Amino acid sequence: MDTKIITMHSGALHPDDAAYCGTVLREGGLVCFPTETVYGLGANAFRADSVRKIFTAKGRPADNPLIVHISDLSMLDLVTDCGGMQRALLEQLGKQFWPGPFTMIASRDSAIPEAVSCGLDTVGIRFPSHPAAQAIIAAAGVPVAAPSANLSGKPSPTEAAHVIEDMMGKVDVIIDGGSCRYGVES
Repeated sequence: MDTKIITMHSGALHPDDAAYCGTVLREGGLVCFPTETVYGLGANAFRADSVRKIFTAKGRPADNPLIVHISDLSMLDLVTDCGGMQRALLEQLGKQFWPGPFTMIASRDSAIPEAVSCGLDTVGIRFPSHPAAQAIIAAAGVPVAAPSANLSGKPSPTEAAHVIEDMMGKVDVIIDGGSCRYGVES
């Protein structure tokens, strides 16, 4: 597989590059992108075939659930199947801690395939604060399943060079966004 490397300039992802990544994700491809914590390896969370590519690229055990990333609170409706107190709590915590390095667990909507949650009835959800991550997810128009963009068992990548070393030839796109702010997963 040919991997396209896109370099961000002045800390921003060009809108055309975000749109390109969004198309790749919608069509079933894999995109590695920076977040405020570590680089993520993203796939369309609605497509089980795309999600399985993550497990293959990483060499990740098939029983290790993935976190689904969103680009705004309205996307919760696409990922979760909850109401009442659980929904109110998600919204309250989301407004207080998102965007940022905070993952919540909620009842999984049936639109999210079991490949994402490894058969669990719940799903982890995160709304990253990194502008490139937000732009890519928004351009895709779908939630994005994304673990760290490294080979299973290796340290999580905090630099694009780490991602290139592990994922070159295994993914469609790698965004070079420099260093991640925190360096530890949410």
